[in-house]
Amino acid sequence: MQINVALLGLGNIGSGVFRVLQRQQEALLERENVVVQIKRVLVRDVNKPRSVQVERSLLTDRVEDILEDPTIDIVAEFMGGVEPARTYLVQALNRGMTVVTANKAVVACCWEELDEAARKSGAGLYYEASVAGGIPVIGTFNRSLQANKILEVMGIVNGTTNAILTNMSERGWSYEAALADAQAKGYAEPDPSMDVGGQDAVYKLSILASLAFGQRIRIEDIHCEGITTITPEDIAFGKSLGLTLKLLAIGRVEEGRLQVRVHPTFIPDGHPIASVRRAYNAVFLHGDAIGHAMLYGRGAGDLPTASAIVSDIVMAAKNAGKHEHPAFLLGREQDALPLEKNWLTACYVHLLVNDTPGALASIAGVMGKYGVSLATVNQISRNTPVPLVLVTHPARELSIQAAMAEIQELEAVDRVVNVIRVEKEG
Repeated sequence: MQINVALLGLGNIGSGVFRVLQRQQEALLERENVVVQIKRVLVRDVNKPRSVQVERSLLTDRVEDILEDPTIDIVAEFMGGVEPARTYLVQALNRGMTVVTANKAVVACCWEELDEAARKSGAGLYYEASVAGGIPVIGTFNRSLQANKILEVMGIVNGTTNAILTNMSERGWSYEAALADAQAKGYAEPDPSMDVGGQDAVYKLSILASLAFGQRIRIEDIHCEGITTITPEDIAFGKSLGLTLKLLAIGRVEEGRLQVRVHPTFIPDGHPIASVRRAYNAVFLHGDAIGHAMLYGRGAGDLPTASAIVSDIVMAAKNAGKHEHPAFLLGREQDALPLEKNWLTACYVHLLVNDTPGALASIAGVMGKYGVSLATVNQISRNTPVPLVLVTHPARELSIQAAMAEIQELEAVDRVVNVIRVEKEG
């Protein structure tokens, strides 16, 4: 079986796909009875030097050369961003071309539009590479967990922030030094804001949570905080308490309500996710039948991502005419679980407190006023102002926020340095 494919983009990921298809040509024919023929490659500049050797006749800077070619079966896209990717992919689907994409932004933001176009034309829509690179997490949800009601999905889905936090933890580096190192090694973009601000993880959680819980989770539904305020002192204080800091994407069903959030999180050192270092990703899940499980591997990079894209291309080729689409997009909004904005969580609180009589009592009094009780209190040094670290018992998110706002105004408090949520053992 021969499948004609067009590539939209020939950057890092596109070049990786090109290499993998060349390298695995014979293996794909032998194992899958599929021959993948690259017919066209859309680029911005056809004369630009490439890291891969591509025949000049395959390159074009006109998307029409792809969309108007009736011999092309599959369009594989890795341009990034919502536009012009959305426009190109909708046009391809409307013409009956199956789409394979690594673009988390376009899937998270435009899922309904892409799905509708695919259903109408009978084309396929595949997006394994949009979350966690080479880890087959989308396929696991779609094809391996049908017997489960998913109760929790929690993961490290951004390798940049994990690499930064690893260096801050293991080497004691500042956030700025760890970011500079990540940029020098190619883990972080020159403008890292999407990663360190948490938005990249929000896109991925939108996709994961929608599949896991069977209802559409939009990016605006997800609470988001990044890692830019994290200090080496926070990480060191956490270590002394047996906690490891990660940027986590969390989706969880509790008491019939769904919480979806991305933020820095302390987890116990014994939790499986605590051992995930550097630019690796992991997705930890809990199903009512399977119990706890974790998927782990490289979450980014040209070849791991290309592995997922080529897998989707082969699956699309073998499923021609019987493509699967997420059932939740046809569901009724009134059947969806309500979203919880006031979840129950323990918190780590780092304060700088003036060395005055009654300071701790005034802080504890405000917390008690909002129903927040203290599990541990640690004075880190005798410097002035005094670094004070508190860990609370589980309390409601909005109560903790209200308590912190009032504590910041206390005469005894110099400032609230950080408030970081604490997860329980897995």
